[in-house]
Amino acid sequence: MLLVKQELLAALANTLESLSPGAGSKAAFESPKVAAHGDFASTAAMQLAKPLQRKPRELAEQLAAALQATPAFARWVDTVEIAGPGFLNIRLKTVARQQVVGEVLAAGAAYGNQPAREDRVLVEFVSANPTGPLHVGHGRQAALGDAICNLLATQGDMVWREFYYNDAGVQIQTLATSTQLRAKGFKPGDDCWPTDPDNPASKAFYNGEYIADIAADFLAKKTVKSDDREYTASGDVDDIDSIRQFAVAYLRHEQDLDLQAFQVRFDNYYLESSLYTSGRVAATVQKLVDAGKTYEQDGALWLRSTDYGDDKDRVMRKGDGSYTYFVPDVAYHIAKWERGFHKVVNIQGTDHHGTIARVRAGLQAAGVGIPAGYPDYVLHTMVRVVRGGEEVKISKRAGSYVTLRDLIEWTSTDAVRFFLLSRKPDTEYTFDIDLALAQNNDNPVYYVQYAHARICSVLAAWGGDVASLAGVDLAPLQSSASQALLLQLAKYPEMLTAAARDFAPHDVTFYLRELAASYHSYYDAERILVDEEPVKLARLALVAATARVLHNGLAVLGVSAPQKM
Repeated sequence: MLLVKQELLAALANTLESLSPGAGSKAAFESPKVAAHGDFASTAAMQLAKPLQRKPRELAEQLAAALQATPAFARWVDTVEIAGPGFLNIRLKTVARQQVVGEVLAAGAAYGNQPAREDRVLVEFVSANPTGPLHVGHGRQAALGDAICNLLATQGDMVWREFYYNDAGVQIQTLATSTQLRAKGFKPGDDCWPTDPDNPASKAFYNGEYIADIAADFLAKKTVKSDDREYTASGDVDDIDSIRQFAVAYLRHEQDLDLQAFQVRFDNYYLESSLYTSGRVAATVQKLVDAGKTYEQDGALWLRSTDYGDDKDRVMRKGDGSYTYFVPDVAYHIAKWERGFHKVVNIQGTDHHGTIARVRAGLQAAGVGIPAGYPDYVLHTMVRVVRGGEEVKISKRAGSYVTLRDLIEWTSTDAVRFFLLSRKPDTEYTFDIDLALAQNNDNPVYYVQYAHARICSVLAAWGGDVASLAGVDLAPLQSSASQALLLQLAKYPEMLTAAARDFAPHDVTFYLRELAASYHSYYDAERILVDEEPVKLARLALVAATARVLHNGLAVLGVSAPQKM
């Protein structure tokens, strides 16, 4: 129905231009709030009434008459009704709604996609510290980031997936010390374990059994390899630097396995440590000092972040000479900008909310041409996991949280992805293991996948070539059930565009559930493999188009579309 809408929009634009020069550029359709009111709506009469000094409803009557006289409206529109103070409700002919089937079958996997453009977008997500396995919160972030990348790609963007490794700082030293104590035979609960004796303010040691595994492999002088490094352990329990490098490489490898199990790939891994070794952090601080955006107080270096809307100025360099967390973040985002990524999206937990203002302030203060509001952020809450009605909090492997790999092994990659994407990122989510395993209509991913499999079963029973359905006569598709399904198919392209604009993959899950519901209703209302050949072919074309859109939408989410269930 894309061609139909384009022709009708062109007719509306030309008609508005004839009434008021310049008005044609504002031609647009809205979706009626009540489906019974029609397929498209226009508020053009109410918008033009004041500048033309006309009564809105009177102008609407003139506009409706003019539109119905155009070839496009005569061909595709059944009625143009005037409602309220001057709304135009446009109801399409059945033949117009039927056009979507041919469009879907012709476009195939590209249905709903926009032409390629040269906009380069970098999406940073997961970005976990290499100090332990990925937990379910990382899983939510991985699902979000991957789906948002897929959504942006449907709109023609060139998308770059990046993982930022926080491989510098206190947490890495804590990892090394925890592993060293395990290698020396100590364990959680021993007197030396709760805090670092050389740094009482540090966090507690890492207690999961994975630390014991790292220590054992270190003592065995094993070699570990991850995407960006390979390291062989020295086996010397007093060699803390070797322990640190081995532990980081070990956990980098483990996280790679987690991501592979979740079918998430990255184009680049960016190391926090490289910001220091390359001099980027020092150069960024110098830029801010030279710009006059810093000052010394209480032995610390401060950023005048209040000049850019922050609620207070922020410490950049502490009295001991170490930098606060947002300083390398500023350096990192300057690097993103200099690499040519002028649109950047960061997927992070809600605990990062406080860093947004200071990072943006630092970027503005640096004076390197980065616009206000750079980068975009999508913040997500953590995930509760329940089984048998009770919350699951502990993983045998991680010691204090449920890992992403646990969740995948308990259910499936498809279920984890669909479930974690089925709510707005900033809303709390409870992952119900029992529901994810249920093979009934209460399980949303099963409900959608079953619709696809059900169609594949019908097409297999028919036994013909789906490609041959692209040009069949669709006139038999007259029932209310078929019309409802046609309208759902037509909504897909605009839904994709809106979901990409709003970084909202949950909109795709909502749409797929609605499309599946429309198909299940259609299947129950009309037999598809009937004796009348024209009717059968028309119905087969409709359901084949439905299967294609279900497949496309699931692919955006990174979820499979099985042919059998």
